[in-house]
Formats: sequence, structure tokens, C-alpha cells
Amino acid sequence: MIARDDIARLADRLLAAERDRTPIAPLVDEFPELGAADAYEIQLHNIRRRAGTVVGHKVGLSSKAMQQMMGVDEPDYGHLLADMRLSETVPADAGRYCYPRVEIEVAFLLGADLPGHECTEEDVLAATEAFAPSIELIDSRIADWKISLADTIADNASSAGFVVGASRVPPKDLDPRGIDAVLYRGAEAVARGRSDAVLGNPVTAVAWLARTVADFGVRLRAGHLILPGACARAVDAHPGDEFRAVFTGLGEVRLAFGKEPAA
Repeated sequence: MIARDDIARLADRLLAAERDRTPIAPLVDEFPELGAADAYEIQLHNIRRRAGTVVGHKVGLSSKAMQQMMGVDEPDYGHLLADMRLSETVPADAGRYCYPRVEIEVAFLLGADLPGHECTEEDVLAATEAFAPSIELIDSRIADWKISLADTIADNASSAGFVVGASRVPPKDLDPRGIDAVLYRGAEAVARGRSDAVLGNPVTAVAWLARTVADFGVRLRAGHLILPGACARAVDAHPGDEFRAVFTGLGEVRLAFGKEPAA
């Protein structure tokens, strides 16, 4: 564990990096002992003082490949805030971010509260009002994405933005394990995957999230949006890029980035 003053100081550093678009060195360079519990305290310190309302949560490191790369055996999570919501029709400003990337995910829209420590996959399906197509915008305030597990947790699981398509499909109408997804940049397919890349079943990721956040006194509530993890690899986003994600049985969602302003 690190001192409370250090938690606040590292949170300040991350908040300034996001505000000023000035990436910082990994937090573990100064505090090699920084663990997941301290990192979540840093994350929560910044969430509590941000103006945006919490509208949901995201799960990160939900694929076995990413867990092996990071040397961990479980996912992590971050908060989704109202001011992180992006539009399908208004281009995002790539200049707001340090190293923006996009991921394709099957979003869960909750129609009822989830239990906490005892949450099961059956509970998740019963509480889910609909699945929806989504693109998550991730970013790192750590220079060059050179992150440890503690760095990405402290940095709100590298969250930056999200957009949800118009389609809504009830869980009874679609197997959440078998949704194929393709991400296009313009006409080019740049990433492909399937929803079972997320812990074998994205429902598993949502149940894990409900149990994990309960340790911090947090519940997943009716009306919340849950992003359970990416179906495919993340793709770098640049000014002028236009992305479209297509999900079998679930529809599509778009996210564009404005061109760089003229010099």
C-alpha cells in the first residue's frame, strides 16, 4: 500500500495529463510497489471529482491474450461518464486525446439493478434489457501506452469515450457468445472478432464486474451501460478516420473523427 498523500498526488498527475493532453511516465516507475487496490483508489479519487455523472462501467483485459500479455489472471474495470458519450453523427475531436484507439464491443443495457457479491450470469441475463452495438474509444495518459496493470487501472482502465448504435436486441433473441463483429475504417476491414473472445462469454465479464465493484460499495444499476470487453484488437484512430462496426444479428454503429484544423 502507498500513502494517501501519494494516491492523491498520482491522481492529480493523471488528471492533468488528460486535461492538458500531456502523457506522463508510468506511475510504477516511481512506485514499483503500486498494486491493484491502490490503483483503484487513484481511479476512484479522480472519478469522484469529475463533473460527469457515472452512466456505466467498462471491463478491460477481458481476453485471455491480453491477460497473458499483462501477466494477470482477471480483468480490470473503469467508469463510464456522461461526458464520455460520443455521437454517431458528430465527428469526435482526435486532438482531445493522447493516443486514441477504438474497440468493438457488445454493449449491455441494464433494465434492473444487478446483485453485488453474489451476482451470477443468470442474474445478468435477467437484468439486461437489451444488447446493443458499440465502439469504445480508449486512450492512455501514460506515454506510448507503456502501461502496467496498475497504470491502466489508475487511468480509469484507459477509458476515453463510447458510442452506442441505435439497435436494441433482447437477450432472449440473440446468443451473446456467437456474435461476429467487423470493424471497418472507410471500406477496409481493419479488425474482426467474435463476442466469445470476452472470457468465453461477455455475460461472464458483466457478472465478474458486478461482484468486483461491490468490494468498493458500487452497484450496477438499472439504466447503466456496461461494456464487457473488446471482440477484437484495438485499432489506432487518426484525424479524418471514419469507422463502422457491424455485428451479426445486432446491427451497426459508426464513429468518425474530424480532420485536423488547417494551419
